[in-house]
Amino acid sequence: MTELLDKSKTAGIKDGNTKKLEMSEQRAKKIKHSYNAKNPENTLLLKLKNGDVLIEMYEDSAPEHVKRIKELVRQGFYNGLKFHRVIEGFMAQTGCPLGTGTGGSGKKLKAEFNNRKHKRGTVSMARAMSVDSADSQFFICFADCPWLDGQYTIWGDVISGMEFVDMIKRGEGMNGTVFDPADEIISLSVLADL
Repeated sequence: MTELLDKSKTAGIKDGNTKKLEMSEQRAKKIKHSYNAKNPENTLLLKLKNGDVLIEMYEDSAPEHVKRIKELVRQGFYNGLKFHRVIEGFMAQTGCPLGTGTGGSGKKLKAEFNNRKHKRGTVSMARAMSVDSADSQFFICFADCPWLDGQYTIWGDVISGMEFVDMIKRGEGMNGTVFDPADEIISLSVLADL
């Protein structure tokens, strides 16, 4: 009989040590096509407990951020990370490996502020006080947030599945801290890689 491991026992297992389920080329093509994305290389598939979310990335507006996000996604960095800060009517934040909002991947990014607007479904980088302190944490806006425009790097927009983002567990207090059990990213993939 196979032993089932809980998430804490499997969190540190690297991709090379896990068995990949085979998928036919035809099935993979069918999955990609069903998501109806213009550019699968610049589209992320975010799997949440309630459903799938597609995020279109703006390589033209934030090339270094999109490049880094794709690197982290392809390393499996985001898989299993919590939405640690979620504020009703504002945004849901994730991307901290510690689940506290204090961690990152260890590589700071120079700000790429652009003319895009923070609106419902916008995906933007979180940062500390320094404008060049964005790392791996990002947030998805629940509503229009024009006061953030020109202050944070927008690198994408939700193009499908925003109703599932709306279902992410909300946090408490002014800071929106989410106490366990927090909702997690089941997986985050570049659509072209499926």
